[in-house]
Amino acid sequence: MDFILQPWPWYVSGPLIAIVLFLFFYFGKNFGVSTNLETMCTMAGAGKVSDYFKKDWKERDWAIIFLVGLLIGGYIAINYLSATPGIDLNPTTVNELAELGFAEAGKTYVPNEIFSIDNMLTLKGFAILLIAGLLIGFGTRYADGCTSGHAITGLSSFQLPSLIAVVGFFIGGLIMIWVLFPLIFG
Repeated sequence: MDFILQPWPWYVSGPLIAIVLFLFFYFGKNFGVSTNLETMCTMAGAGKVSDYFKKDWKERDWAIIFLVGLLIGGYIAINYLSATPGIDLNPTTVNELAELGFAEAGKTYVPNEIFSIDNMLTLKGFAILLIAGLLIGFGTRYADGCTSGHAITGLSSFQLPSLIAVVGFFIGGLIMIWVLFPLIFG
């Protein structure tokens, strides 16, 4: 039972992701998460506001079930199948984050310095989450998919646009961490 409480190595988790991806391909579906936001907006009646959302959400009802499964699986994994609640971060990274004001770096997946209710109620905290959410939402739709959709589905089916998108994701991530993150939190 101890093996399930530890992070799984790549040679276990990688083939499991491949099996899931194969099942998606076999049943004619595309793996991805971001389109579920579009589906939820469509279900909520966003089609009354924008023609973009005038779609038959029932064609993607399986994706909502997949998303619910992701949430339930994540909850079970973090609360019942993790030996430690922390993240195995490099000590240098922990020190660098502590210098930026992240006192709990490596101890939680969602730092209080960003996601606590107290922080969300500040102008800076609210602005960070709002702007970040808008940029991620816009970027995901503009790129026609999110990181999981492009990196897992797109690359495994040799899609050049997905390769370009993944390269862009990494460049954006590097710019965020090495340039913008220290400016925002430094």
